[in-house]
Amino acid sequence: MKEIAEFARAVARDAGRLLAEKITGHNRVFYKGTIDLVTEADKMSEELILTQIGRRYPDHGILSEESAAKNEQATARWIIDPLDGTTNYAHGFPFFCVSIAFEKDGIMEAGVVYDPLRDELFTAEREGGAFLNGRRLRVSTVDELSRSLLATGFPYDIRVSKDNNLDYFKAMAVSAQAVRRPGAAALDLAYLAAGRIDGFWELKLKPWDTAAGCLIVREAGGVISDMAGQAWNLFSFGLVASNRLIQQQMLEVIKGVKHGK
Repeated sequence: MKEIAEFARAVARDAGRLLAEKITGHNRVFYKGTIDLVTEADKMSEELILTQIGRRYPDHGILSEESAAKNEQATARWIIDPLDGTTNYAHGFPFFCVSIAFEKDGIMEAGVVYDPLRDELFTAEREGGAFLNGRRLRVSTVDELSRSLLATGFPYDIRVSKDNNLDYFKAMAVSAQAVRRPGAAALDLAYLAAGRIDGFWELKLKPWDTAAGCLIVREAGGVISDMAGQAWNLFSFGLVASNRLIQQQMLEVIKGVKHGK
């Protein structure tokens, strides 16, 4: 697994360098929905990653945001977001990343989240710990929700769906010390692992948004659940993550929203 992890780190850095170079120049934007966009840089980053994986591991499966799934029957699979935080990137807002995870037999084995502008490489291997540029990470020790800094995000169908997170945001905003909405879930999760935030929740995330980040959180001592506090998986409707100490308090706030309290 060391070889896989080293390869993922190298590819993430290559893709990140491309994104950092591209953000300063002309970058065409295409719309997949009313507010859901993809940039030329997304596609270039994805092509770079998929090409390198294809050359090195041609039999592996691939699940990536901007392309159809490949080798779906393979027991080894890469889960990729070539540019998480596309809206930020398109506006020149400096909060985005590359996210690459490796899964074997349904178990997440390695994850990388790379922020090229800050040259911060968040990594984890299953049962091997989480690291930022080689320095071991641990989640924060804040144990009261009222003193916690949280992060969240909103789904692309916020204008048309009742499940838009606005109700949970309102409840968390008056329960926590503060709530941030940075705009890149993979990087939010990496920040949780690094102790920069204490908790995170979001609805309707995709596997490529969470695969690497959730492994990094867990390896840093954090905890992940679904919105009801049950076991979370890549296809769960919602995700709640924290430093473990405030997890139940976050879930109580969410429960109160569901019951109209």
